[in-house]
Amino acid sequence: MKNRRRQKKTSSVQKLFKACKEVFAYGGTGIVPPPQDIEKLRSILDAIRPEDVGLKPEMPYFRTSHAQRIPRITYLHIHECEKFSMGIFCLPPSGVIPLHNHPGMTVFSKLLFGTMHIKSYDWAVDLPPHNPTSFQPTEIQSSEVRLAKVKVDADFTAPCNTSILYPADGGNMHCFTAVTACAVLDVLGPPYSDPLGRPCTYYLSYPFPSFSADGVSVAEEEEKAFEWLQESEKPEGLQVVGAMYGGPKIVEH
Repeated sequence: MKNRRRQKKTSSVQKLFKACKEVFAYGGTGIVPPPQDIEKLRSILDAIRPEDVGLKPEMPYFRTSHAQRIPRITYLHIHECEKFSMGIFCLPPSGVIPLHNHPGMTVFSKLLFGTMHIKSYDWAVDLPPHNPTSFQPTEIQSSEVRLAKVKVDADFTAPCNTSILYPADGGNMHCFTAVTACAVLDVLGPPYSDPLGRPCTYYLSYPFPSFSADGVSVAEEEEKAFEWLQESEKPEGLQVVGAMYGGPKIVEH
């Protein structure tokens, strides 16, 4: 019998980490990796399963108590450096990650299990923010709003393809709502950074007929494809708590 040294199998999350290091090595704000690198990351993420990152649907992260008015979301930090970040959002049923943006970033989101409703937007091309000349309902504050096109408005159930958004298209502003308990693995390149001009901005959305603005018109049959977005403060009651990532560890060197 030949003695063969068994090589330790490389974990899926280690493969993802290695690929991110290569793909985002020369990245920065607004820099989109080339198509072959996008596909490389997509294929690795598409193959990742909950067990590959140490997750099971029956874990406490995916349950909510009657005492919680708004379901609490858990974030499992895997890795972050100046070039990219990797982490997992764990949402109990009805958990919501409110509408927010990803300035100058390319983002990969892999739904690991469960059903999630995703609504995403891109800014309407060549239309800057407007001060509306009239608005309904009256409780909407008369501050700047900007027209956005709805990119996605649908339920997704795992297993499904990894979604990708880009700095200027693909649904750069999105909202996640958990239809059932679910988990999503996020890769951001580059990550959020206030000092480097990549803050996370939250938005409120309003149907197109809510406002009228000088010089802005949309065909009646297309009105549902557009909404007004207005910058807002971080939503009250939003709870995102950190927890220890329990999956295979990554080796950074």
